[in-house]
Amino acid sequence: MKNRYRILLHIVFWTLFLGVFIAFFYVDGKRITLNLFLRLGLGVTFFYINYAILVPLFLLKKKKFSYFISVLLLLILAYYTFPLLHPSKMPMFHPENFPLRMERFGKMNLPDGRPRFITVLFVFVAAVTGTVTRLYQKWEKDEKTRKEIESQKNKTELQSLKNQLNPHFLFNSLNSIYSLSVKKSDDTPEAIIMLSELMRYMLYKANNTKVLLKDELEYIENYIQLQRLRIANNENVRINIRGNVGSQQISPLLFISYIENAFKYGTDFSGKTEVTIDISIKETELQFKCSNLIGSRTVDEENSGIGMKNTQDRLHLLYPNKHWLHITSKNDKFNVSLTVKLV
Repeated sequence: MKNRYRILLHIVFWTLFLGVFIAFFYVDGKRITLNLFLRLGLGVTFFYINYAILVPLFLLKKKKFSYFISVLLLLILAYYTFPLLHPSKMPMFHPENFPLRMERFGKMNLPDGRPRFITVLFVFVAAVTGTVTRLYQKWEKDEKTRKEIESQKNKTELQSLKNQLNPHFLFNSLNSIYSLSVKKSDDTPEAIIMLSELMRYMLYKANNTKVLLKDELEYIENYIQLQRLRIANNENVRINIRGNVGSQQISPLLFISYIENAFKYGTDFSGKTEVTIDISIKETELQFKCSNLIGSRTVDEENSGIGMKNTQDRLHLLYPNKHWLHITSKNDKFNVSLTVKLV
């Protein structure tokens, strides 16, 4: 189908070109002769010699010198082929040129130099057009291939990042439930049910490229509720969601790593936990802010920040030039500010 489309495109182009060319001659009151069509035919012929043979054979294989020589020979051939388009002036048909000898070649009756120059110029323009056309097609093909490779690479990387993120989340949540079970808390069954809901979201919705924003926010609220069950003093755990939530969509699991990190390290030596999450939604933009107290828990240098690093990688892949992330540590507070364009 692509080849048929390309052939049709060539036919349409040359038909329009010929029509415009003849129209100019007609408007200027010039005679339209068979010789004119022969010259045009010569240009078209050399266009396809260059387009279909010389460019693929030499230029696309980086044989620039060979290509230059071949085009030069093509122009010389066009120059000496031009007399053949004038049967009445062909040197071999002039009686004075018989018998045809090499020493008489320079004295033959050839057509006027100006028309020959114009024809050679037309052949040169046709050759350049053929070169540009073929190079553009090669660039277009290479660009398509590059985008397919990049798209496949991005999909692979995103899947790899999600595969790393899900176990990370699961381990943290199981630790939370384990803490409840050790304390023999009555909230343990509720926490298990809540975890099952969270995992159901991750399995059946988070694998999509985009999810409804309201579903993602509900997932975040459920996760925070699960953490509240684990924490004894949870009065300083706050979440505030502002704005209109409608049919906006967002890539899943963009914020959970920062929230996990806040709960993991947001408890001080006295057991006090302080985590504040603020989400502001506009029609085409979401602002996420997460702040937590820098507690006394020792940072696990080997595993700390896996989810956060994965989230940053995902943001670069999914929202290139459409997100702004700012992370600071100041006055015993760890702050994350993330703005994402929803369209």
